Amino acid sequence: MPTPFLTQFTDFLKTVPLKKYREAYSSVKIVEMDLSKDIQAIELLYTVYWSEKKFISFDEFYERYLKEKGQPIEKFRLKSTMCKDCFYRGLKARIYRTWAGLITQIHAGYVAETVFGEGSVSMSAQLDSQGADIRVEHKGRFLNYQVKKTSYSGVMSKRPLPRKSKLKGESIDLKYEVPPCLSDPKTKNGEWRKPYLRFLDDKRTYALDNGFVTFTKEAFIHKKNEIDLK
Repeated sequence: MPTPFLTQFTDFLKTVPLKKYREAYSSVKIVEMDLSKDIQAIELLYTVYWSEKKFISFDEFYERYLKEKGQPIEKFRLKSTMCKDCFYRGLKARIYRTWAGLITQIHAGYVAETVFGEGSVSMSAQLDSQGADIRVEHKGRFLNYQVKKTSYSGVMSKRPLPRKSKLKGESIDLKYEVPPCLSDPKTKNGEWRKPYLRFLDDKRTYALDNGFVTFTKEAFIHKKNEIDLK
């Protein structure tokens, strides 16, 4: 059964105006340099959506981000010598891309919790930096999941994703594809596009009506069953 928090988070994701955000931010790539650690958004994202369980919109999150990190952000801007308008336009687009990717991972953490049980999942900026987007403890074993959106290139690479440090437990890559044709799955001839059929075949992922792709229990249940049978 889905936990109340998973249900709430999924309902929230259904309201995200993805098309509007993509039109506003996808082509804005002004602030592309490395951000200093004190103005990165990752830690706050985990705090808000995982620790506090506040499922707020991107605009609300961005307001809180600016409020909490305003001084170091401005210090960074001045050091970059960028004009205020350009910098903050680029920064918001940059933070949006981080936000969109990370809330997918955090939602997957809530899904994992419904599979492995309450209290079984850990997520944090520190674990993220160590290569574990989702860390599961089940029956004395640690599972370190790293989530990665990939592009189809004929064959899904079996090469493990790089990890900055070795955590205790098993490293598991959770690769998934988001086909660009989700909103237009048929050709002019009325045939289903191959990337869309590939996406449908992958039962680990599911697309909400607004195009937001989420993970299902299939991403985690097989590993749980494997451990339970031992």
